[in-house]
Amino acid sequence: MLKLTKKADYSLIALRHLALPGAKSASAKEIGDTYHIPLPILSKVLQKLGKAGFLASVQGTNGGYKLAKDPNMISVLEVIRAVDGPVILTSCFTHDRCDQSGSCTVKEPLRKVHEGILRLLESISITALTKDDPMHHAAREPQYGRILQILPS
Repeated sequence: MLKLTKKADYSLIALRHLALPGAKSASAKEIGDTYHIPLPILSKVLQKLGKAGFLASVQGTNGGYKLAKDPNMISVLEVIRAVDGPVILTSCFTHDRCDQSGSCTVKEPLRKVHEGILRLLESISITALTKDDPMHHAAREPQYGRILQILPS
């Protein structure tokens, strides 16, 4: 099953929150309370996003975090990779050989699926997540490029 980790999910939620129109900065507590995210996990995620260059910390009474990059320039794929490392659909993409490598008939079709998923995640920006239908906006806005089919014909 292809599923985002909690850390990746929380990262996208926090970045989306900070990219909403009118958002300036927010504390970890504010984000955690708004989305019912446990503060210890969220704090670690926000620190990781800061180290990756997506967030900057804001000092003072209204401090917290703010976006360090234009949300149009941050892709979902970049965030997932920063928090979880490489996106891997199946282990045969990370190992040269497996027990079935000589007779496997699905490695190349799965590679195409994997590449399609990566292109899709790369095409969706944090700004697109602030819209009602991120896929609709990703397909219409030129900075995201064309959404490619997962299985090329």
